[in-house]
Amino acid sequence: MGSQAVGDDYHNDFSLPGTESQKALNVLQDRAPSQAGATVTIVLEADGGLTAAQTRERVESMLAQVKKEPHVVSVVSPYDNRQALSKDGTIGYASVALDKQSEDIPTEDAQKIIDTAQKADTAGLRAELSGDPVRAAQGEDSGSAEGIGILAALVILVLLFGSLFAAVLPVAIALFAVGTTLGLIILASHVATIANFTAPLMMLVGLGVGIDYALLVFSRYRSELFAGTDREAATVKAIDTAGRTVFFAGCTVIVALLGLVVLGLGSLQGVAVAVALTVLLTMIASLTLLPALLGIFGSRIEKQVRRRVEKGRRAGGERWGRWTAAVQRRAWAAALVPTALLAALSLPALDMRLGFADAGTDDTSTTTRQAYDLLAKGFGPGFNGPLIVVAEGDSAAASQARAALEDSKGVAAALPPQSSGDGLSTIIVFPTSAPQDAATNDLVSELRDDVLPPVAQETDATFLVGGSTASAEDFSDAVAGRLPAFIAVVVGLSMLLLLLVFRSILIPLKAAVLNLLSVGVAMGVMTLVFQNGTLGIEKGPIEAYVPVMIFAIVFGLSMDYEVFLLSRMHEEWERSKDAALAIRQGLATTGQVVTAAGAIMIVVFGAFMFSGDRMLMQFGFGLAVAVFVDAVIIRCLILPAVMHLFGRYAWWLPGGLAKRLPRVAIEHP
Repeated sequence: MGSQAVGDDYHNDFSLPGTESQKALNVLQDRAPSQAGATVTIVLEADGGLTAAQTRERVESMLAQVKKEPHVVSVVSPYDNRQALSKDGTIGYASVALDKQSEDIPTEDAQKIIDTAQKADTAGLRAELSGDPVRAAQGEDSGSAEGIGILAALVILVLLFGSLFAAVLPVAIALFAVGTTLGLIILASHVATIANFTAPLMMLVGLGVGIDYALLVFSRYRSELFAGTDREAATVKAIDTAGRTVFFAGCTVIVALLGLVVLGLGSLQGVAVAVALTVLLTMIASLTLLPALLGIFGSRIEKQVRRRVEKGRRAGGERWGRWTAAVQRRAWAAALVPTALLAALSLPALDMRLGFADAGTDDTSTTTRQAYDLLAKGFGPGFNGPLIVVAEGDSAAASQARAALEDSKGVAAALPPQSSGDGLSTIIVFPTSAPQDAATNDLVSELRDDVLPPVAQETDATFLVGGSTASAEDFSDAVAGRLPAFIAVVVGLSMLLLLLVFRSILIPLKAAVLNLLSVGVAMGVMTLVFQNGTLGIEKGPIEAYVPVMIFAIVFGLSMDYEVFLLSRMHEEWERSKDAALAIRQGLATTGQVVTAAGAIMIVVFGAFMFSGDRMLMQFGFGLAVAVFVDAVIIRCLILPAVMHLFGRYAWWLPGGLAKRLPRVAIEHP
């Protein structure tokens, strides 16, 4: 109720202290604030239906109205800037300067500019708009995707439990936890920096993880009822076994997400904390609210279970036992063939190009995409991603820099320096390639490393290359540079926890390799689909913060299934000391639940492919692929095969190390 009353105050923070693009922006904000705000471009196309005089009158009248809108500092008409008209005179653009950065412009104010400009879009004249404030204002609503995912999850749960009532419980737990977290995040957005894409992302993760955690506990509860345990004892056993697994897995996800905070990427810190809080509340709800609901509705659930027992039905597992036996008979093939296939699918990740989607990847029906295409048609592809060179020096130095820039390969044009006084000038540089092309990223590096340094040395001036394209390059480099250390910390911590829990050397090593494999496949397939356009999706880079977020989430989820499955194997191993039997028994009792939980996550995550937002599509698709690989191929095929090949050595720990390690038990004997 409180969050609804105060509303949200989301704010994106894409600052990267220390990078060249950030330094360029800081200089403009300090010494030329009028040039540091966001811009909106109004692209106009005349189709010949109006006379030149009529077209100009309509355009000038519209621009006069735009100038009166909130946050508008200045409007430059195409009739005042001959370079703003295409060679054939049919396409032109007006530049609208705003007084704040895009993330600080309210959506309703950006929408007013859009509405005012598009009043000129009538017969004979077309008006489209581009710019970050416009893209933010036309953001997609992912609500339908969430609804599709929840409905599909309910269907799977009904098929699993044979009861709508039983199926609703895990979904209700997830919705409660996500709703509570969303309210807290909305309130927190007023005192902390929370990105505007945080809410749909936390709902995506919260729904998948919440249903998953509740399902693991609830499934163990039902299996105990099938075994004849009374309701209270079944609840205690479920929390004491599956509940420990959920706690362990949830803590792993939370630690991995909080590890993103130390990366120093401002835009990720608020998102990481929000998603970690979502996982925490879903975990708490599964361990507290779910047992309470089982106490209230347990008699009804027990009656359903007893009726199934009377009809000769069991909790399931016979087919999984036979499947495991078949895998064990062909263990080498079951381990090597799918591993080789998954490794091959991971290879495209080596060519992954990080960046940020621009209007060129928007839906063709949006005004930003149509403005993008019109600008490329009238002025060339590089016009949509200009570079801003900030020159600190005299006018002669700026002019010499402009000449060097114009002579550079990959530069279509460099506009004359615009002086802001006090020895500060800006030079707008238009590449020959589109913003999303790798050639544009190469151009940024070339200008910084080869073209401008000699001019700076000769003139004693300072040059900084900034702009949105350069910022995307800097952000991608920052992520790529800090990712190895982040991966090493998360993997190392997970291996340590598995070592403590299962008191084994081989199991943590195996888990790390297989979990990294599932992440690698997700990255490789994402590269094929979104970067290479394999499924017909618009080509473009992978959003720079998607890989680190997916790694943190997927690694935690992989640990979830790993611990749930291995803890049941460990129970049987401690009882019988028969390694082969432990594998069969473990998969027989957990295979159905793991695959059902994986299927639920796949449909919840995969539903976000319908959201229309490229970032959410990449998150949803990447997570769905990773969960499919992990829950189906790895847990049900590769893992039992590898465990069979390890034999009793899977549970081996050197005696000296065993004495020094504390005992951390997930399951009780």
